[in-house]
Amino acid sequence: MEPFNPVQLQGTQQWIKFLLAFFALGVAYTVGRAGSRLAHWVARLTPDRRDDAFWRVVGWMWWAVVLFALVSFGHFLFEIKVEPLYTWGLLLARWMGSRGLAVLLILAATYFAYRLVEVSVRRIKIPQKPEFEREQVRIQTLMAVIESTLKGGVIGVGVLLALANMGLNIGALIAGAGIAGLAISFAAQNLVRDVINGFFILLEDQYGVGDVIKVGEIAGGVERMNLRLSVLRDLEGKLHFVPHGQISTVTVLSHVWARAVVDVGVAYGADVDRAIAVIEDEAQKFYDDPEWREKFTDERPQVLGVNELGDSAVVIRVMFTVQAKQQWGVGREFKRRIKNRLDAEGIEIPFPQRTVWLRQDQEPQA
Repeated sequence: MEPFNPVQLQGTQQWIKFLLAFFALGVAYTVGRAGSRLAHWVARLTPDRRDDAFWRVVGWMWWAVVLFALVSFGHFLFEIKVEPLYTWGLLLARWMGSRGLAVLLILAATYFAYRLVEVSVRRIKIPQKPEFEREQVRIQTLMAVIESTLKGGVIGVGVLLALANMGLNIGALIAGAGIAGLAISFAAQNLVRDVINGFFILLEDQYGVGDVIKVGEIAGGVERMNLRLSVLRDLEGKLHFVPHGQISTVTVLSHVWARAVVDVGVAYGADVDRAIAVIEDEAQKFYDDPEWREKFTDERPQVLGVNELGDSAVVIRVMFTVQAKQQWGVGREFKRRIKNRLDAEGIEIPFPQRTVWLRQDQEPQA
């Protein structure tokens, strides 16, 4: 096959030239927009907001380069011999004919594969259950990790194929990347530890997206996670990024089932046996309430009896076995109900009291 000669484009009919010009315009817009979005994405990764102006300038400079290349190609295509635009347009057309089109097609295929992975994973329907279930948590977490892994693989393969079509030696590049990766792994031991710990967290199904966990002093719901870190949002709405390498002990508060433990204090002057009977009756009524029944398991509530003799109250402990993530709502509702019931039964709920004795010394008699 004869090598491509870009000068042949100049001998084509006028309508073909306009068609090529519109095609070049579309390619230029796509390439310019991709480069601008890449600069914007890098700007969001930088922690300092002052860097945003720099990356905006980089984006505009990329648009200027693409526009300049488009104008140069137009000068060559329509034989507008204004130097150096005409010569640069000739060089651009020659490169596009030999390698450029293949590179653009590979990058386009990479983009569509990237979007296909994103759409395909999100179209997988997860069975929605009325209650929080362990299997659903595992599926959501694995889907997020699989999506990020497939996207990374697609981008890696696309970049390597594009570089190969640009004439670079991929074998040497991969070997150099392996050596560099080994060197980086020694320097970034924390990152490697994060990834390894994250792998075992997923493998052992310790927790997943949707779980409520406690790591050290941080507690919250897992909004998202990957192999490197978990993102928790606490009750105040604060977002915590926890690298997996820093997790030595994790407490999962939503694994299959949970317990709501409620301590009810009654006054020392109250009849303790009667108070226990009232609390047992109210706990059973709460368990049998149709509006709340689905939040409990089949295990009935337990009144464990006197748990503590406090400074101002006799503390009676009640324990409910509930579905995952329901312990807080069940505990609050029972506290409301038992407060109203004890008031109705005339059983005092004490408050801290202190008796003060004043000592008076007797005056000596004359």
